[in-house]
Amino acid sequence: MDTKIETTAGPSQSLGGLAKSALGGGMSAHDLDRMLAAALVEDQGGGDLTSLSTVPEGTQCRAKLTAKAGGVLAGMDIFQRVFELCSSKIEFECLIQDGERVVPGSVVAELRGDARAVLLAERTALNYLQRMSGIATLTAEYVRLAAGRARILDTRKTTPGLRALEKYAVRCGGGENHRIGLFDEVMIKDNHLDLSGKSLGELVRNAREDVGPAVRITAEARDAGEAEQAAGAGADVILLDNLDADAMRDVGPRLRQLAQAEGRELELEASGGIDARNLAAVAASGVDRISIGALTHSAPALDLSLAVEAVR
Repeated sequence: MDTKIETTAGPSQSLGGLAKSALGGGMSAHDLDRMLAAALVEDQGGGDLTSLSTVPEGTQCRAKLTAKAGGVLAGMDIFQRVFELCSSKIEFECLIQDGERVVPGSVVAELRGDARAVLLAERTALNYLQRMSGIATLTAEYVRLAAGRARILDTRKTTPGLRALEKYAVRCGGGENHRIGLFDEVMIKDNHLDLSGKSLGELVRNAREDVGPAVRITAEARDAGEAEQAAGAGADVILLDNLDADAMRDVGPRLRQLAQAEGRELELEASGGIDARNLAAVAASGVDRISIGALTHSAPALDLSLAVEAVR
């Protein structure tokens, strides 16, 4: 008997749209397909032994995706595409879109098609959707706690290979993306400072000479003195690392004055040790944005379930 189901679906326009717009061009539709197909191969290996032994060939089924917990959805196009890669004949109806909230019992999507293909795709599709929706849900909670006083950003603390998807999920939750990688923004951190033997102000000036005026420069400051150096040297963003809310409230006006004296706008960013317990206080300290690694490295998966039944 056959040992596996081939991934035979043709190009997906919906996934192409996701790659072009939602993912910000970070991955092409072709690259996404390759990633999803690799995940399916990882799971199926030589074939789904259980389904091939217990589900008669040609059996048709319908399935209902239901939320078992409340949260924010992210990744419905990815979820659908995994099924398409296992069978081009699966019929899919999405009832709730990315960025929308679900409550326990919400029916998110319904699908119908070959039962073996549905079972082959089920876990991989759910893994992506639950992971991405968990990130969107946690981000939405932090956005709520910030109450519009500061923007919530992610970091580069993402799952290798999944950065584009995880950063998309942050946006679904109402957050913003920090730099995508090492290539699109200068970010001078303590390691650069310690290795260079120079002051933070010198590093900011040197970086500006290298990259020109169009590339943003973020400088991580460990205290008020370093923050003032960076502000005076022309940084676009001062990252106040592990300062408490009172310290940020005190230093913020001075930093803005230094930038304004040179005719520049300056953003203040808080990072380090920020969670649900202190986020509201940090957001009220006068910073413009708060970056939180936990959005992508510690978000619990959103509980979603796919119930399958045979079509007689």
